[in-house]
Amino acid sequence: MNYRKLGTYGIKVSEISIGGWLTYGGSVDKELTKKIIRRAVELGINYIDIADIYARGESEKYIGKAIKEMTRSDLVISSKVFWPMSDNPNDRGLSRKHIIESIDKSLKRIGTDYLDLYFCHRYDPEVEVEEVVRAMEHIVRQGKVLYWGTSVWESDQIESAVAQANRFNGFIPAVEQPRYNMIDRHIEASILPTCEKHGMGLVVWSPLAQGLLTGKYNDGVPEGSRGAETKWLQNDLNENNLAKVKALAEIARSLDITISQLALAWVLRLPQISSAITGATQVEQLEQNVAAVDVTLDNETLDQIETILGNKPN
Repeated sequence: MNYRKLGTYGIKVSEISIGGWLTYGGSVDKELTKKIIRRAVELGINYIDIADIYARGESEKYIGKAIKEMTRSDLVISSKVFWPMSDNPNDRGLSRKHIIESIDKSLKRIGTDYLDLYFCHRYDPEVEVEEVVRAMEHIVRQGKVLYWGTSVWESDQIESAVAQANRFNGFIPAVEQPRYNMIDRHIEASILPTCEKHGMGLVVWSPLAQGLLTGKYNDGVPEGSRGAETKWLQNDLNENNLAKVKALAEIARSLDITISQLALAWVLRLPQISSAITGATQVEQLEQNVAAVDVTLDNETLDQIETILGNKPN
């Protein structure tokens, strides 16, 4: 495994990380969760990404049980706050009340005294950014969170948070967690440069485009797959993208790697990316993803990929 700093910050995360969205606490049971997480750590993964909304707290509980016997300081654990956790009007968003109450609930579910990273899971237009920044500052100073970050924030929203933090000499966000993959490259235009300017790391989700970049949909949508059962692929699962994936599969075959490994290595070509968050429902899937850290794409291959994708942001 290789490790990268989180932007200009001292903490290091594994290039491939493991995430709990739609898996642990959901489609993957406790025993398999424990098995996958244990194997991930054996392979050198130190960063585990979860959120309170994942399976309504169950993902945090499952991960907590999986890491119970591990050395906590060996791990980088993150969670998030924003989405409604109940019908209570205050049990949602980024108010000071919700942030401060949510961190305690997450810590209890996971069974840890602190989180290494804590993300504002979306931007909240109903709450002044100063209130958000001061609340995150508060829990950092309490020692409950080591670094705070944003997730799926636009560049101007990140700029606003940085400006507010600097106004009272507070902690600026250390990391942004956006969606990024071969199909969705929107962060390259302004979000990535903004994060780099402020020394923030990027840990990206959906690097395999919800399975599209594994080639599993090349011959149709398998029954029971995410493409068949969730809304997350409805915009990306089209003939144009499938044609790209099939062409990318040819490049992968020529390099004697899987298309998943090609897609992950492509994401990690950017030094500004600290980690690619992957999901795994089987140990074998995890092992295949981790092998991507040994893949280096030369300029000729990158040019070939660029020609196939044809979607570089201006």
